[in-house]
Amino acid sequence: MVDAAIAAGITFIDMADAYGNRGGSERLLGETLGSRRKDVVLATKFGLPMDEAGRLKGASRAYVMTAVEESLKRLKTEWIDLYYLHRPDPATPIEETLRALEDLVRQGKVRFTGCSNLSGPQLADSIEVARAQELEPFAAAQDEYNLLSRGIESDLLPVIERHGMALVPYFPLASGLLTGKYRKGQPIPPGTRLSEQRFSARFMGEKNIAVVERLAVFCAERGRTMLQLAFGWLLSRSCVASIIAGATSPEQVQQNAEALRWQMTTDELAAIDRIAAGR
Repeated sequence: MVDAAIAAGITFIDMADAYGNRGGSERLLGETLGSRRKDVVLATKFGLPMDEAGRLKGASRAYVMTAVEESLKRLKTEWIDLYYLHRPDPATPIEETLRALEDLVRQGKVRFTGCSNLSGPQLADSIEVARAQELEPFAAAQDEYNLLSRGIESDLLPVIERHGMALVPYFPLASGLLTGKYRKGQPIPPGTRLSEQRFSARFMGEKNIAVVERLAVFCAERGRTMLQLAFGWLLSRSCVASIIAGATSPEQVQQNAEALRWQMTTDELAAIDRIAAGR
């Protein structure tokens, strides 16, 4: 799959230290990339628990400095291109985290820093603190955003846009619902993400399914795919720097890469928004 991604021109790979049973994702990627490390942009995260006791977590300076060394070791690299705070740490002042990350940038171990799952007010506060203390603010934010999940538009997205940050949406396909594989009255394919209760309960409501049915018709009328629609809609947002979509096979990797070809018109975007709103 890594071979297929690089061959398709995909150069941005996103992970976290906690993925793959705490370290497995980074370790496997480090072993797989080898000398091709210089050809890709690597993003990883810190902050989620890395032990059963829950002591190895958070955003304190001491933990950040330990976590980055472990990630570098697993990834077999000397630097991380984009290093995210995975989620807010209420026990640590944001200034402490920002100072630790700035030191990592100065040391050459990290190139850019980001945050994930902060609220709009939390992100705005971090930017205010960074400027007051003459620290570099977060350059990117990774948050849930797709046609069916637009909660960040009310408070977080305006902060991102106002300060010229990059947005990297996760769940761009609403855990697969926006691929068009899940249709009304049909069973959910076994082994897929939406076959898990926590994801199906989140995305498979009657309203969302009705919206997807109408979007499928919209795509069919234009000779487009649902994948193209989901990605094209996100890429129409000027702050979206990249889309991170999971894949379980080289074929899916190729499909994801080929789906980035629909440059939507203003009228198409307006029509999609009306459908998504149930109008």
